Amino acid sequence: MPRWDKSKLPSRHTTMGPERAPHRSYYYAMGLGTREIEQPFVGVASCWNEAAPCNTALMRQAHAASTGVKEAGATPREFCTITVTDGIAMGHEGMKSSLVSREVIADSVELTMRGHCYDALVGIAGCDKSLPGMMMAMLRLNVPSVFLYGGSILPGVWRGKEVNVRDMFEGVGAHAAGNMSLEDLCDLEKHACPGDGACGGQYTANTMACVSEAIGLALPLSAALPAVFESRDAYAAASGKAVVDLLERNIRPRDICTREAFENAAIVVAATGGSTNAGLHLPAMAHEAGVKFTLKDVAAAFKKTPWLVDLQPGGKYVAKQMGEAGGVPALLRVLLDAGLINGDVMTVTGRTLRENLTGVSLRTDQDVIRPMSNPLTEDGGVVGLWGSLAPDGAIVKIAGLKEIAFRGPARVFDCEEDCFAAVSKRQYKEGEVLVIRYEGPRGGPGMREMLSTTAALYGQGMGDKVALVTDGRFSGATRGFCIGHITPEAQLGGPVALVQDGDVIAIDAKTGRIDLEVPAAALEERRRAWAPRDNGFGSGALWKYAQGVGPAHLGAVTHPGAEKEQRQYADV
Repeated sequence: MPRWDKSKLPSRHTTMGPERAPHRSYYYAMGLGTREIEQPFVGVASCWNEAAPCNTALMRQAHAASTGVKEAGATPREFCTITVTDGIAMGHEGMKSSLVSREVIADSVELTMRGHCYDALVGIAGCDKSLPGMMMAMLRLNVPSVFLYGGSILPGVWRGKEVNVRDMFEGVGAHAAGNMSLEDLCDLEKHACPGDGACGGQYTANTMACVSEAIGLALPLSAALPAVFESRDAYAAASGKAVVDLLERNIRPRDICTREAFENAAIVVAATGGSTNAGLHLPAMAHEAGVKFTLKDVAAAFKKTPWLVDLQPGGKYVAKQMGEAGGVPALLRVLLDAGLINGDVMTVTGRTLRENLTGVSLRTDQDVIRPMSNPLTEDGGVVGLWGSLAPDGAIVKIAGLKEIAFRGPARVFDCEEDCFAAVSKRQYKEGEVLVIRYEGPRGGPGMREMLSTTAALYGQGMGDKVALVTDGRFSGATRGFCIGHITPEAQLGGPVALVQDGDVIAIDAKTGRIDLEVPAAALEERRRAWAPRDNGFGSGALWKYAQGVGPAHLGAVTHPGAEKEQRQYADV
């Protein structure tokens, strides 16, 4: 009797019965045999490209995952999707494409899986938006799936000091301030990024890699090893084998990614001092799963979590060193023992998180991951804010900040370029709140990150002397008092659209408030004179995105999600 009954699997539509003989002829053309065609088909999706080092090691790992699928008795089908890499898109109009690419990745993986009727999915991603985009596709399709992070970059070494891409962006500010010569800047750029892998600090890629393990979609410790280590291939092969086991047991992503799993993931983001972008991506992933989990829910998880992992940009270490200290499992052990996370959620191992952590303990010969008795700060690394400037919310990373309150007069800019130009020319004052608006999901369009501007401020030694507020986003590498995701955004007429130079803005991350100290009557008068801006895009992907994208506090999503789902792909 055959091991596999494909009568209820999607691939029956392309491989079974005399009417599918033309379809099977294509598979024979690619070298498959009858046995392989009769097995389940597993899509092995990677975001490989030569756009940036984040993605260049992914094809190797995809091939290893395919080997694992074959060894487990299924048939792998490899395909690629796009990425837009923030390190190269940063600081110019290319960044408008970044968040949009998350939707394109999810859509393209969905369409490839649907079009070819694959039964399961291994997804391999390496750069900021490709991680949530790939996991969103898994939750949308709800076929058995395993996620694999492609791995972080090793630190560079410059003049005896470990460096990374954050040092490059801050070097631009230091050069503009006269604190670094052009020769040194150009020498630094040749050493900061030594090879394959995503940015090494707890920026968005490594934050979402930690999420992939914490939420149960990735194998334990699979995020730990740097991209250049060929030992990562063993995790890739294991991921291929695991997805076949999930297929046999019919364990699907929505069985794994429950509300409790999303809470676990948010707690891990806060405990690692992770990227504020998690406040955007977790609600978007939950939307695909039919789980209600908005920025308010993310912030509630953040609020009860201390900062435990000493990672850049707020701390000392990079992802490689967290992996050497025990990685995500060691952190999960600390959080589970403290009762902060739910250990009864299912994972892609087929076991619960609690079962996965059997035998795991926190080593005492390292100081990257702290015990609960000795946190870096009692407050989590990331905080949600609400108030008259952001009625629907905003987010700030406070990991590494000495002061978490700020009050000052606004200096307003209607795009990032204008603010960056002013910062580069030192045309701002200590104590000001720099406001960058019309950079939200719809207004940008695309909700750009502001690393070039924040890094320039830090490079000028002003990172803690001004605050920066935007309806756009900040990179996970951002340091300083920087508040992003202001909602409603300016393009939708949110209060941030009405701010004028000199208005006082008060921010307090301890109380979770962000307020515009302007009388309501004055704001109403300004509103009568306000109109949305023309963003300058009348066609193309960015125009299309702007027509339907939702607000940031709900994940900046572009379709109704699982709540309105009528036909689930996994059951076609």
